[in-house]
Amino acid sequence: MKIDGVPYRSLWWNKEQQALEIIDQRWLPHEFRTRLLTEMQDFVDAIYQMQVRGAPLIGATAAYGMALAMANDPSDANLDAAWKALEQTRPTAINLRWALNRCRAVLSDLTKGERAARALGLAQEIAEEDVETNRQLGQQGLPLIEQIAAQKAPGEPVRILTHCNAGWLATVDWGTATSPIYQAHEAGIPLLVWVDETRPRNQGALTAWELGKQGIAHRYITDNAGGHLMQQGQVDLVITGTDRTTRRGDVCNKIGTYLKALAAWDNQIPFYVALPSSTIDWTVSDGLAAIPIERRDAEEVTLVQGASQRGAIASVRVTPAQSEAENPAFDVTPNRLITGLITERGLCDASEQGLASLFPEFAAATAE
Repeated sequence: MKIDGVPYRSLWWNKEQQALEIIDQRWLPHEFRTRLLTEMQDFVDAIYQMQVRGAPLIGATAAYGMALAMANDPSDANLDAAWKALEQTRPTAINLRWALNRCRAVLSDLTKGERAARALGLAQEIAEEDVETNRQLGQQGLPLIEQIAAQKAPGEPVRILTHCNAGWLATVDWGTATSPIYQAHEAGIPLLVWVDETRPRNQGALTAWELGKQGIAHRYITDNAGGHLMQQGQVDLVITGTDRTTRRGDVCNKIGTYLKALAAWDNQIPFYVALPSSTIDWTVSDGLAAIPIERRDAEEVTLVQGASQRGAIASVRVTPAQSEAENPAFDVTPNRLITGLITERGLCDASEQGLASLFPEFAAATAE
């Protein structure tokens, strides 16, 4: 994707510094800053503090963290220590453990002298795979938008509601929920994207920032306005992302996704979830019972970061100082509320049979 005409990815390996460079998303949409991650604690902080966020991007970042660890000390002890340090940063998004397990499995079979170069190569493979997977995912979801567009009057936009940020900032590039949107825009289809602000952290603002940089028409809305817009017939399609998907098609995503699914169901609006296959947890069936819901710092609720009229970025308190707050970061949407899943291999029902039809090798391995 582009920022003011310049192509960017959300992370890249800085060869000169021999470190990972990231877009530090804590400052968006008000300031564009990048940051070098040069030691293990930098990677731990980047993931936990949401300098990088989004399941696919977390996984790619963790893979580079393993590469840095192997460059510093390729011993078995440090391989295990790096895995443990990174695995504990975010409990819900499955891509984190998927990437770490993939790295450990490959590196464990190598000699210590081989590990550093192979770890960096593997991290780069994971990043490139994410880009291509999300591009393909967009190609699979594009017909959904094309079908709606074909029923519209000339010039009338397809109105798509998103939730949180499942854009290119949440992946290495393209995004998940936004990939079909970006590709529809490139195809010349008129669009209007309703962008949920999604408290806490107002991550819909990142989606708005992305869309604005690509020249896509959008409107920023409060995260409780979506149901009203659906009732008023102003939404044609809902597409969200997911941080973990069970083998039967339940999805765990940013808090509030469940409410959007309920509103879409009640108003008979298609509700799709876009996901790379790396976010499928084949070991879990019932999302409500088995997926751990991350509880984050209450200050993400009680404080809001923004820019003053003079442009200074600051946090302000929006609650009484004595009031306690609860901050569950995710909720689970049952498969019965989901019209379908968009994957890099195609669309399927949100069901065990649907996912198994697209990914029979993973389903068979789990059954064994």
